[in-house]
Amino acid sequence: MKKIVVLGLSVALLAGLAGCSEKPADSNSSSASSQKSSQTSQSQSSSETSTNFKVSVDDAIKSYQEAYPDSDITSIDLETSFGKYLYKIEGVDDNKEYEVRVDADTKDVSKEREENLDMEDKDGVKRKEDKLDLENLLSIEEVSDIATKQVGSGKATDWSLDKEMGTTYWEVKVLDGHKETEVKINAQSGEVLESETDD
Repeated sequence: MKKIVVLGLSVALLAGLAGCSEKPADSNSSSASSQKSSQTSQSQSSSETSTNFKVSVDDAIKSYQEAYPDSDITSIDLETSFGKYLYKIEGVDDNKEYEVRVDADTKDVSKEREENLDMEDKDGVKRKEDKLDLENLLSIEEVSDIATKQVGSGKATDWSLDKEMGTTYWEVKVLDGHKETEVKINAQSGEVLESETDD
């Protein structure tokens, strides 16, 4: 009789322990899956907001032109600095070159640099060579979509507008894990000109 009671208690105790050990595992897995889903939604929202700047390229260009109305823009970079995105815009007139930074969220403008051109670049030489074609520019959102589709996945993190051999192009940096790809895109037509990956 004692053996049956002890055996019955042992079975009940084991069943109780087995039941207890499963519950934390279930709650851990459900909290892990809820953490994963919240991380996924966070990464989705961060990739969605990564190109959703309050200040567009056109707005940044206008801010530069208000500061230096008689000059031409030679390059635009949109990059992060201390967690804030800034447009760095460089321009030139017949005698000087300029640099302005425009906050991509607040539109605050700061004049960074103003210096005389070298003798060989004066009198419109550099201006004619480096002036960007700003007509019908594709937006940051549009070139980001083109670049990430070209790469297959990832997130656009840096943008540069430049000129080479008479063509104004966007260079978009796409980060996918540890893989970084730079995609050059015609700034007006959206044609992919070049794609280069650094592992």
